[in-house]
Amino acid sequence: MNQQLFERELQYHTMLSICRSMQKKGIISEKDIVETERVLNEKYRPVFRARQHSIPEIISPWCDSPGSLYHYYQTVILHFSPNRGNIRPGGENVAKTIRKIEPKKMMLPQRKRVCAYARVSSGKDAMLHSLSAQVSFYSSMIQRNPDWMYVGVYADEAVTGTKGARAEFQRMLTDCRAGKIDMIITKSITRFARNTVTLLEATRELKALGVDIFFEKENIHSMSGDGELMLTLLASFAQEESLSVSENCKWRIRQNFLNGIPSTTRMNGYKMKCGEISIIPEEAEIVQMIFKCYLSGMGKNAISRLLNDMGIPAKNGGIWHDSTVQTILRNEKYQGDLLMQKRFRVDHLNKIDKPNRGELPQYFVEDNHEAIIPREMFSKTQDEIAARGVLHPHGDGIRREYPFTGKVVCGGCGKGYRRRHNSKKLAWQCGTYMVRGKKHCAAKQIHEQILCDITTAVLGVEEFDEELFKAQIKQITVFNDNRLVFSFYDGREEERTWQDPSRRDSWTPEMKQKAAEHSKRRYANE
Repeated sequence: MNQQLFERELQYHTMLSICRSMQKKGIISEKDIVETERVLNEKYRPVFRARQHSIPEIISPWCDSPGSLYHYYQTVILHFSPNRGNIRPGGENVAKTIRKIEPKKMMLPQRKRVCAYARVSSGKDAMLHSLSAQVSFYSSMIQRNPDWMYVGVYADEAVTGTKGARAEFQRMLTDCRAGKIDMIITKSITRFARNTVTLLEATRELKALGVDIFFEKENIHSMSGDGELMLTLLASFAQEESLSVSENCKWRIRQNFLNGIPSTTRMNGYKMKCGEISIIPEEAEIVQMIFKCYLSGMGKNAISRLLNDMGIPAKNGGIWHDSTVQTILRNEKYQGDLLMQKRFRVDHLNKIDKPNRGELPQYFVEDNHEAIIPREMFSKTQDEIAARGVLHPHGDGIRREYPFTGKVVCGGCGKGYRRRHNSKKLAWQCGTYMVRGKKHCAAKQIHEQILCDITTAVLGVEEFDEELFKAQIKQITVFNDNRLVFSFYDGREEERTWQDPSRRDSWTPEMKQKAAEHSKRRYANE
């Protein structure tokens, strides 16, 4: 017997001896021994196949415990067995058990939460009746369906469908985002939106939220496979229909201009009934007072504060502003004339009005109606406006955008700061202070140069950069204790203090003389 055969023989008897020892200790059964011996015979083909063997001294340490023997059995012997993995301590073959685990189905709500959306674009009685009918119909329809849970009806009154900024429409979207709605019912695409972009943005967002929109007239569900394609096509037609209606309205209004008929007379002192303009006496007195105060030397801000202090409401029931006073002082209707098409609408979608500066023809009608202000008085007022405009070049009533426009707010009342000329210096003042006076807000004004210097230091540049300022700084909050808080778009905040220059030191002899003359004229008129 050569060395190779001897080693094979030794391995065979060693493994078989270990198995016998495991059988004696109750780790494996006799059946396992038979199967193991068959496997070993096939692998080693031993010369001697005695059924009983002693364990060689070399592997005796493996036999100290049943655990050691079973480990050796798994790693050395069972590796050659075709049924390995099915033998467990105890000696019996155990079949594998495979169990299929079914996925758990999501529990859907038993009743679908359904709401309706309705809209009319006009506040006329016929339209309001139509809106009421829509609300009643959908409320009844949803509540009759046993599979639906009634959420409510969202209805916008006298709001165009070309805009997405509709109160009830936005409230409905908010409830959808909160998971309160599963389905929306609306009469047609035109009721939901006439703007293609608004419609698609809303439907896509709601689709992602799992909210279905059913358009009754078109019989389209937004969650269906071809729903978005059909909505895109039909929304385009709805938008074009809105454009056609807008152009027809413009044509009708301009035809009225040719005949000397104004489109509206919503202003202090006048009303229009059956195409005729007539005076409202109590409002006409207010208009006359405004002209007299201005010719006496008062400014627009002072006049607006006076009217607010007297408790006189503006035309819309709100407070007076200097811009309102400016509009009245320049309105030719108060001397009996009528200038039509001062403004025009650029786009039927965004509804933005633009001053007519020669883009479209205007129509002037002289002595159209009874005047509130005599022509001589009105002419003097326009001369006074022109004279003050020489001293204050930006007092022409045209709204301008400055670097700090919309950026500076009051830390006390939250009102935006406005640009003004003060003692031949440009300064920024709280809007509440300018309109309603110190008793409503005691915010300090701040010179524009101080704002520029501090902003330049905050941005870390050598000179004021308007583009960099608009790109980085979101807001500047002015507090009455001379603090400025700069809020950046990235969430950072920086605080700075500023020195309020003495008013006594800033007044020149010419300024003092002018103020004295102004006071004399004012008291003389009183």
